[in-house]
Amino acid sequence: MNDPQIKDPQIKGNKKYRFWKKWMELGEKTGCHQKAGRSLFIKGYQMPVCSRCFGVIIGYTIAILSFFLMGINKFLSIGGCLTMLIDWFIQAIGIRKSTNSRRLITGILGGFGIMSLQLHFIKQIFIKVQRL
Repeated sequence: MNDPQIKDPQIKGNKKYRFWKKWMELGEKTGCHQKAGRSLFIKGYQMPVCSRCFGVIIGYTIAILSFFLMGINKFLSIGGCLTMLIDWFIQAIGIRKSTNSRRLITGILGGFGIMSLQLHFIKQIFIKVQRL
């Protein structure tokens, strides 16, 4: 793990820093690259996951709640996944650099889409198993 990025060098010795470093270690376990330039900061501390991964986590949460309340909209779910993929692809091939705001928004859309589709497929498997 990279040493957590913080904007205030006086922070490193205190309890808050050690607590935040533990969060950064947890963030690393999610598979996030944790690049400081692609991460949000709160009170001088880098978020434990980048903007897009943070958005994906938010999207997962929204999808779980909405799935149990309203079911799934496959068009919206696939559209969310494609939106995140297109934003990533445009940045990866160098057409346009993404911003943290756009990464966060497309992460939310993509996370929502991914989790919604996973829940839909899990539900379909349970339905098929119950019929056996």
